[in-house]
Amino acid sequence: MKSAAPLYAPNDGVIEVAEKTLGGRVLSSLEAAYEVSFTVDRDSLVETMTLLRDTPGLEYQQLMEIAGVDYPDRADRFEVVYCLLSLTRNHRIRVHVQTDEIKPVPSVTGIWPVAGWLEREVYDMYGVLFDGNPDLRRILTDYGFVGHPQRKDFPLTGYVELRYSEETKRVAYEPVKLAQDFRTFDFMSPWEGAEYILPGDEKAAAAPPPAPPAPPPAQPKTTESTAQSGAGKPDAGASPKPATSPAKAEKSDGADPKPAPPAAEKPKPARARKTADVAAAPEAAKALSTRKVAAKPRVKPDASTAEAPAKPSRAKKKPEPNNG
Repeated sequence: MKSAAPLYAPNDGVIEVAEKTLGGRVLSSLEAAYEVSFTVDRDSLVETMTLLRDTPGLEYQQLMEIAGVDYPDRADRFEVVYCLLSLTRNHRIRVHVQTDEIKPVPSVTGIWPVAGWLEREVYDMYGVLFDGNPDLRRILTDYGFVGHPQRKDFPLTGYVELRYSEETKRVAYEPVKLAQDFRTFDFMSPWEGAEYILPGDEKAAAAPPPAPPAPPPAQPKTTESTAQSGAGKPDAGASPKPATSPAKAEKSDGADPKPAPPAAEKPKPARARKTADVAAAPEAAKALSTRKVAAKPRVKPDASTAEAPAKPSRAKKKPEPNNG
């Protein structure tokens, strides 16, 4: 692919051939951005278009588009631009015609019938009149639309707005009612701040600073003894009082004497194990660990036996053998 866009025939010699063919009908010509444009006389527009279509070397057979441009500062504020295409030469040009709100532009529907709808679009958007158009009426806006939207002096909100009315059961046209006026915006950096005072900032500057919060109420201090509060300490210039014994001091105060804290008990030394005795008598230690003592169960006495005291039992002595 040699180029991204379609290739067209070069513009070499196009302006010279067109000016020679059209003669005085050409008011000005310009070649810019690889395109050729001509500004021609408005009254001779039909003859100019016929020559551009039928003249050998030009042969612009097809009308591609009709556009409008608004220049409010000019006397003839509108320009009607015709975009032509030569199919045999693969070349394009533009033809410009100037007019205003009153002067009509000759219609080219006799040359290209497709111009009928294109001229209606220019009329609807800009209000340019075309003389000879068989059906010159609006095509893009509504039937009751007021004004021409593409004019530079047309308001962005329009003059009327339409809505469906439940009362009349039809679409109603009403004047535009804005909830708020249009705001003006600037392009200043929001971090730097605006040079003007925003609405409402003057109130913040005039308002006094808020009062500091009140401190919380002081709570009374509680102490457990005079040693913590420092009460009863002698003054710097007072004479020292005679020392008294602790016993007298307790009696003079009249309070019960506090018991003295117990002295810290010394830990007892751990009793050393008598390993020597265990080593000396291993058989006795083994006998003590294996010995079982049978305990007699205790039986609760009955009522009859509980009243009479139990008689001690006497063991019978065995007769000693006579060795004589």
